[in-house]
Amino acid sequence: MEAAITIMALLFVAFVALGVYATVKVAKAAKRGVDRTIDQARRTVEDTTLRAKSFGQTGVAGELAQLRLSLRTSMRATQEALHAGVAEDASLKESLDLFHRLGAHGRELDEDLRRLEREPDKMRVRSQLAELRRRTEQITHSADSLRWAARDRAHRFAQDDLSSLSAQIDMEAGALRHWTGADPQGTGVAGQEPGAAGSARPEAGAPAAGADRGQTRAGAGSAAAEQPHSITGADPVRTPYPWEKAARPETTT
Repeated sequence: MEAAITIMALLFVAFVALGVYATVKVAKAAKRGVDRTIDQARRTVEDTTLRAKSFGQTGVAGELAQLRLSLRTSMRATQEALHAGVAEDASLKESLDLFHRLGAHGRELDEDLRRLEREPDKMRVRSQLAELRRRTEQITHSADSLRWAARDRAHRFAQDDLSSLSAQIDMEAGALRHWTGADPQGTGVAGQEPGAAGSARPEAGAPAAGADRGQTRAGAGSAAAEQPHSITGADPVRTPYPWEKAARPETTT
């Protein structure tokens, strides 16, 4: 009795622990989903604000917004392309590692641009625009190079696979159409008419073939009659295929 109570208690504790673990996992997954949704909404708002500033404002503020928008657009597009391609092409893992290093420089530049947007001394900001523009172009150029190289590689692999598949299909189609060397009518020689093999006449003085065949059949019949029947009984009945007709019974009349 005590052993049964102990086992039930252990099972209860195990079920409770499993329930707590599942609850924590679900809560963490939900939190990650909420965080992703919030981050995506924040990025959408920031991109919309930057786009509005780049088109609606002039001078230093408008150029800073344009630089930030260009940087964010290029980095996000490259990140999506590499993450999508590395699942099918493991060689892109090194490119993804390089992009992560480039992302550190991109985040640093974005923070500098964000801080300069709130800088009241616009003359000082204007003096740094040339350097900020150079850094932005350098980072976006590197990101674009990685993205387009990954896309060209994927396109090349897809084209090679399509070419190989087309060649295999052409070979299979040719094999399916290769019926000129077949002998569908059982003539013994491909391309020969069924009656061509027996069209030659017998030479003069040769014995009749019909008589020989008759003698052969008579000898075979007598030999079969003399052989004893098998002690194993009759052969089992073969199950006919669905497309075969049943044999008609012999009449006794």
